[in-house]
Amino acid sequence: MLERIVLRNFKCFDELDLTCAPLTMLCGVNGMGKSSIIQALLVLRQSASSGDLFRGELVLGGELTDIGTGQDMLFEDAEENVIAFELHHQVPSPLKLKFRYSPEADRLNADEELTRVESWEGYPPLGGSLIYVSAERLGPRKFYRQSEAFARSGYLGARAEYALNYLAARQNEALTPNDPRQPEHSGRRLLDVVDHWLQEVTPGAHLQLEPVRDADAIIAGFSFDRAGDVTTRRFRATNVGFGLSYTLPVLTALLAPPGSLCLIENPEAHLHPRGQTRLAELAVRAALADVQVIVETHSDHFIDGIRIAVRDQLIEPDDTAFHYFDRKGGRTMVSSPKVDTDGRLSSWPEGFFDQHEENLVRLLAPRS
Repeated sequence: MLERIVLRNFKCFDELDLTCAPLTMLCGVNGMGKSSIIQALLVLRQSASSGDLFRGELVLGGELTDIGTGQDMLFEDAEENVIAFELHHQVPSPLKLKFRYSPEADRLNADEELTRVESWEGYPPLGGSLIYVSAERLGPRKFYRQSEAFARSGYLGARAEYALNYLAARQNEALTPNDPRQPEHSGRRLLDVVDHWLQEVTPGAHLQLEPVRDADAIIAGFSFDRAGDVTTRRFRATNVGFGLSYTLPVLTALLAPPGSLCLIENPEAHLHPRGQTRLAELAVRAALADVQVIVETHSDHFIDGIRIAVRDQLIEPDDTAFHYFDRKGGRTMVSSPKVDTDGRLSSWPEGFFDQHEENLVRLLAPRS
């Protein structure tokens, strides 16, 4: 598990030392650097997967992320043209990677030889199972593509376009009986568990998958039921809005195998507040199932769901980390309030999900 991420001269950070927990939340208004944390992990992953990292090079533009050029990656006011990463893990010694930027060639090359590392397996996100769901996800489609290789590797696609491919290929794989994500009164197959949490997030919704083998494609449909009413017929994904299609990749990621690192951007997109809060409970249960979860979110409902889980003693306060990103001049600053056993935060940085209170003050204030 990642315990700390240290970045130097990376994008908007001159120096950042970020503590990680089994469940880590990255919060803040737009453009403050939250996504840059995930980009740092992704650029290291794609560089390790391609083999370029062993040669001391970074792949800035790849399937997982496209940062641009070395100049785009270098902190604007850097005193030296060096970008450094430190990944601190539970078991192996810290992994320290340093790259020198050459403005003339616009290239990044490692300061030290990396070929001495025999395997990245013990250094997430470079090795091991990684599941990533980007903010820009594929919306409802009549058909979704299939790939046996991506299903085996756990790759959901840059826009989660292979999420249903993953589900269709692994739908009969069973969660272990004691997995905390496993509902009490449901089957243990992956597809059954996804369907259960889909109903939690969007009450009454059921997922149906139909592979089209001759076309290497999958048709996704949704039916709906309510207590005391008949179940509807199946509707195409294109006829039920964006919420369900946007949520399925998130549910899939949070049901990743134990030992995985799960990176999710904006899990709340297109979801009703109730669904956002219920989705937070699944994120908590994923962390309890030994899936490390790092979430970038703008949702106070999602954050409240985490705090409620702490208050209900579903997860220990120390197994969560809250980070709020703000900018002062050209530098991004991070505040990290702690949560107590009652789900209360030790501090409330200015701008940290306080818009509801500000709106309420205006609504209750007498008219001038």
